[in-house]
Amino acid sequence: MSALTSRPTAAPTRLDAVNRRRRNTKLGWNLLGLVVFAMTAFPVYWMINTAFKPAKDAIDPHPHFFPLPVSLENFRRALNISDFWGPVERSLIVSASTVVIGAVIGLLAALAISRFAFRGRKVVIVGILTVQMVPLVAMIIPVFLLLNQIHQIDKLSGLVLTYLTFILPFTVWTLRGFIVNIPKELEEAAMVDGCSRTGAFMRVVFPLLAPGLVATSIYGFIQAWNEFLYALLVMSQDHQTATVWLGSFTTQHGTEYAPMMAGSTMMGIPVVILFLLVQRKMAAGLTAGAVKG
Repeated sequence: MSALTSRPTAAPTRLDAVNRRRRNTKLGWNLLGLVVFAMTAFPVYWMINTAFKPAKDAIDPHPHFFPLPVSLENFRRALNISDFWGPVERSLIVSASTVVIGAVIGLLAALAISRFAFRGRKVVIVGILTVQMVPLVAMIIPVFLLLNQIHQIDKLSGLVLTYLTFILPFTVWTLRGFIVNIPKELEEAAMVDGCSRTGAFMRVVFPLLAPGLVATSIYGFIQAWNEFLYALLVMSQDHQTATVWLGSFTTQHGTEYAPMMAGSTMMGIPVVILFLLVQRKMAAGLTAGAVKG
């Protein structure tokens, strides 16, 4: 009888141990996620914190974690040290143009690679991967010589062409992954019902692909918006972009860190606004293809 009465108590004990391990594992992952979030968000917080500090507190050897007293002088200094709206406008034009052109060409290329079998298809795929592996620094001289031959130095169109060299392969490869996860049977069913191939794509595939296209475009916009090296090389000081404009705070007398952080904060506002406008589409695009069925 003692053996029979001991069996019911053993099962809940093992179950409790399993649940306890699961809770501890979940807690551990949550703590790890919080640590990663803190490490990622702290530089952004410190940038904003320094932007609202008085200039003398920005170089204080004993920094404060809260900008007290709050000062807007750094933003006035950033707006007055040089033309701010001109570089921002040029960066917006270049980034938006790069994203639009890259999205159109990249979508067509990704559709061709993922839906059509043609000679040299694998070579194209390997070529796209190879281009993404080449460091941007290694292409500076060839790109500069090419732009010089076609008279695109110090022109926004030349900068757009330059950015397409690294954003277009990224766009093609990313969109290819989204298109591959859309079953071909959906297009075939639409074509059986009377749609042309173009109509099937626009009515069936494109709505499913739209979140991935938005996510890819956002990443391409961020790459073009934050690019510094090519903008410094191709554009003159009179036509500099926003990232090069930040170099105005470094002079022979040193670096004005507080106004630079204020300028960096203002530069981040367009990206944040764009992300807030399309966050739902972007979240759907990031999870597209995660569950296959």
